[in-house]
Amino acid sequence: MVRFPTIDIAASGLAAERFRMEVTANNIANAGTTMTDTGEPYRRQAVVFSAGLDQAHGKQGSAAMHGVEVVGVEGDASEFPTIYNPAHPHADENGFVKLSNVKIPEEMVDLITASRSYEANSKAISVFKEMVEQTLTLLQGGQ
Repeated sequence: MVRFPTIDIAASGLAAERFRMEVTANNIANAGTTMTDTGEPYRRQAVVFSAGLDQAHGKQGSAAMHGVEVVGVEGDASEFPTIYNPAHPHADENGFVKLSNVKIPEEMVDLITASRSYEANSKAISVFKEMVEQTLTLLQGGQ
C-alpha cells in the first residue's frame, strides 16, 4: 500500500484542530456556569498537542515526523474571578459568587486560530492532490 506522509500529517492536523474547536466551543458554552458537579464553577479546558514521531525503519534513535497528536485536555489552573452578588443562588456567606475562569475574547482567539490552522491543513491536502494529478497527467503524455 502506498502511503502519503504529506496527507497523513495534514489529516492529523485536521483532526487535532477539529478537537480543539470542540473543546473551545464547550468552554464558550459553559462560560456562565457558576456551579458544576464538583461544587466549583466551570473550569476552562485546554487541549495539549504533541508532535507525533515514528521511529525510522532500520535507524536506531532516528525519528520521522508523522503529524500532531492530541495528548490530552487539561483544566486551566487560573483563579476563579469573583463578584459581589448576595442575591445569586451560589453566593457564599459574604455575598460573593465565584465565576468560571473562561474569558470569551481568549476563546474567540483560540477558535479563530484553530479554524485558520484547519483551513491551512485542508489547503495542504488540496495542493498535494493537485500536484499528484498534474504528475499523472504528465506521465500519461500530457493528454
